[in-house]
Amino acid sequence: MNTSLTPPARATRGLATCIVVLACALPASAQLRIGQPSGFTGSVAAGVKENTEGAQLYFDAVNARGGVNGQKVELISVDDKFDPKVTVTVARELITQRRVLALFLNRGTPHAQALLPLLAEFRVPLVAPSTGAMALHEPVNPWVFNVRATYRREAAKAIEHLLSVGVTRIALLQTDDSFGRDVIVGAQRALDKAAVKPALLATFAREEPDFTPLALQVKQAQAQAVMVIGSAGNTAKAVQVLRAAGSQAQVVTLSNNASGGFIKLLGPHARGVIVTQVFPNERAVAYPMVKEALDLARAKGQAGVSPAMLEGFAAAKVLVEGLRRAGPNPTPAGLRDALEGMRNYDLGGLSVSYSASNHTGLDFADLSIIDAEGRFRR
Repeated sequence: MNTSLTPPARATRGLATCIVVLACALPASAQLRIGQPSGFTGSVAAGVKENTEGAQLYFDAVNARGGVNGQKVELISVDDKFDPKVTVTVARELITQRRVLALFLNRGTPHAQALLPLLAEFRVPLVAPSTGAMALHEPVNPWVFNVRATYRREAAKAIEHLLSVGVTRIALLQTDDSFGRDVIVGAQRALDKAAVKPALLATFAREEPDFTPLALQVKQAQAQAVMVIGSAGNTAKAVQVLRAAGSQAQVVTLSNNASGGFIKLLGPHARGVIVTQVFPNERAVAYPMVKEALDLARAKGQAGVSPAMLEGFAAAKVLVEGLRRAGPNPTPAGLRDALEGMRNYDLGGLSVSYSASNHTGLDFADLSIIDAEGRFRR
């Protein structure tokens, strides 16, 4: 099966060579095409790959049972190099050339926001963007269906936890983009509620940040904890530089970094890092969804699933249910309508509902800490 896309103009020359198609095991007759423009290279690659592995785990299981309404699901995953401009270019090709029914599980706040005009232009839904950006929740976008809590909720929960254990000198380091500006609102609100001012509030560049001066500022501020709001690669760099500068502050980051790949990037500095989570413990078999994912992973010879894989798995379950409800000949608009009519759909211990006034899906938020064995503990 030829999975190449026509290379776009000058800005993305040669991009077709970067295409990653994760449905190679599917027959050529697969009809339910889903497009995923996301950062398979760059600072978020580890988490993106785990998201996709989790989604593919469920799609494979569905396809093995005959697909959805007799048709198999084909996930076409394309590397956008974690560049919003490239995201739009490859997404447009997925829609116009590959004729996908939906865009799915893309990573990045600026990237998802860049897709919004495209969704409206072609009337194609975006299902389960891997971001908790408030801009995708309020105001409700008729073409966006979230399957995870907002970053602001995560940030507030982390700050509330720190304050509850007596940590009041909290430094906030945020990436200088729409993701960072969004998350900081939730963190600042939680601090304001407790009448606590941040020990330090500083931004860093999204591309090639220099954490050395920031690490010195954190140490001089005598911060007890540091919330790093950034990609996995940048957050790992920040932790390394903080430790090299002699800071022993508790590090906290968000669920966008809840992947095994992030733990590997942290290396010897992983232990003790707090990571917020938007799905249950990936080993909590009391949740039927978690048990289902674990069983499918182990049947493929995998030891288990990561939080990032679980996010992809949940996203795939929601998408497949939408496709099922859309009937045997779904259209993008029909899929959108089917999703919006979803009420109290049981993912397996978590209930998802949408309506014309609410496209949030889930509001689950929790905390985890990386243990000495490199695993997320609740």
